[in-house]
Amino acid sequence: MSDTPIALIGADPHQFDPVAIDQLERTAAMPGIARVVGLPDLHAGRGIAVGAAFWSPSHLYPHLVGSDIGCGMALWQTDGALRKFRLDAAERKLHGLDGPWDGDAAAVLEAAELPADLADASLGTIGGGNHFVELQRVEEVVDSERFAALNLATDRMWMMVHSGSRGLGQAILDRWTARGAVEGLVSDSDEGRAYLAEHDRALAWAIVNRRVIAVRFLAALGLNGRGLLDICHNSVTAHGDGWLHRKGAAPADRGLVAIPGSRGDFSYLVEPLSDNADTALHSLAHGAGRKWSRGDARARLSKRFRVADLERTALGSRVICEDKQLIFEEAPQAYKDIARVIADLEEAGLIRTIARLRPLISYKTRRI
Repeated sequence: MSDTPIALIGADPHQFDPVAIDQLERTAAMPGIARVVGLPDLHAGRGIAVGAAFWSPSHLYPHLVGSDIGCGMALWQTDGALRKFRLDAAERKLHGLDGPWDGDAAAVLEAAELPADLADASLGTIGGGNHFVELQRVEEVVDSERFAALNLATDRMWMMVHSGSRGLGQAILDRWTARGAVEGLVSDSDEGRAYLAEHDRALAWAIVNRRVIAVRFLAALGLNGRGLLDICHNSVTAHGDGWLHRKGAAPADRGLVAIPGSRGDFSYLVEPLSDNADTALHSLAHGAGRKWSRGDARARLSKRFRVADLERTALGSRVICEDKQLIFEEAPQAYKDIARVIADLEEAGLIRTIARLRPLISYKTRRI
């Protein structure tokens, strides 16, 4: 057992998967890890717990960030009037969004001070796994004063984009894993500085990617919009006198945060609170968190539901996912209760909720 403290953010300690706790304990024992936090959406990952933050005064661990460097959430308010929105019409318009973007990739990368050779066919695409674009409406304004101060509107369509650095992040992790970085990189070393430079490029690429995805979807719907926030939940950043690794953990020191539920549940717009932020390493849950692994979800749900059943949700929203395995893996039933996750964050004094958002269309993948 390590002496490194592990803090769990949650009202009920029994809510946490023992496998995820074991993964936290093994990470806590790694050289240079000084603090570990498990957030309410904590669940077991591939050797590393997801929904967690790890602080080290001296070491960088690429595998604690993972392969999808810069993965995160962007939230947009569109100029589309809610009263004019029609589910059927919107669904018909959402085609041709999985293929390569036909825009000037080199130009958008140059504007972000990224090299043009990072332009490839994946820029502007969502990717697989739990990534999505979701059209939403405001279900409830919880903090009306703050909502108004942010110049937000209840009569507009909203859009959330969840994606990351695609193959770029995977290539970086593979390269550093092959070089033995699983044992850790001393941050103040040539290797540490080289990894950080590659990491920061991938993080910036992921931000550009979400923006291009948003532009593509807005164009398909004939809308314009303004970005309200873009936050990354897979990263390593300077924090105090050391380095904060977030693996499926949203930053609590970058302003507003969007915390999505499953594809059949509400999402939340929240504002971090500073008084207790250090107890959670200035991090928040990044979503509902998985209840079942992908394999378990397929096995359990394919016996109970048809694909068509999962294309409609209990909230009346639609799911566009023409990957027959993925629609079972990412079904709402495979996820925890997002309301409980938000309540745990509120009870810990980490957030105040500004608004609750209802899903209308969740887009994951379409063949054409």
